[in-house]
Amino acid sequence: MARIIGFVCSKGGSGKSTVVANLGVALARLGRRVVIVDCDLTMANLSLLLGVEDHKTTLHDVLAGEAPLSKAICRGPEGVRIVPGGIPLEGIQKAKLDRLKRVIDQLARQFDLVLIDVPSGLDRDALTVMGLLREAIIVVTPDLPALSNALKTKLVCERLDVKLLGVILTRLKEGVSELSESEVSGILDLPVLAVIPEDRAVRHSSAIGEPVVVREARSPSAREFKRFALELRPFTRARE
Repeated sequence: MARIIGFVCSKGGSGKSTVVANLGVALARLGRRVVIVDCDLTMANLSLLLGVEDHKTTLHDVLAGEAPLSKAICRGPEGVRIVPGGIPLEGIQKAKLDRLKRVIDQLARQFDLVLIDVPSGLDRDALTVMGLLREAIIVVTPDLPALSNALKTKLVCERLDVKLLGVILTRLKEGVSELSESEVSGILDLPVLAVIPEDRAVRHSSAIGEPVVVREARSPSAREFKRFALELRPFTRARE
């Protein structure tokens, strides 16, 4: 069985989907069999970030019972596989989250790593997806409101018996951000696994649907994504 890692955050704007997209591509470039699943049913946007928005079959179709999972898996940059979410409103209304466990179980038999973009917040959809995770990484920006909400997310993960690997700190501005890396780690009592700086290259890449690790591979953010992918690479199975 694969290692299943969810990326969680307490509110939008943290860059969680950007983190999942770029980390997945970086891992695929290292030769890992990786699939990214966009489980944010209401705000699905991973397909746009990865340039696969034209793929016809989505996770929404699978969860609605209208298509097999095999039809929803598409190929992205560097060979990463993606199960994109649907954008049309009618797809959201038809999707049944109680079918998601079967989808994840199927993917876990086919891939080394299953990276899950969990809905932001702590509503019913987010809690349902979090309940299916084995491991999770909190994605957070370096400000007090975000950290306060991240503490709630951490508590929920612990109650659901989800192993928290640590934190990815995003949008860090040297000398400007409210909180430092050490302060974030101290408040959450978790290791900071990666620090993604505020980087114009990320915005440019997102705007054209090409991951920054591909488009601007030497940018500060791309280097940090690739560094963390190297650290994550050896652990292709969750530790007991």
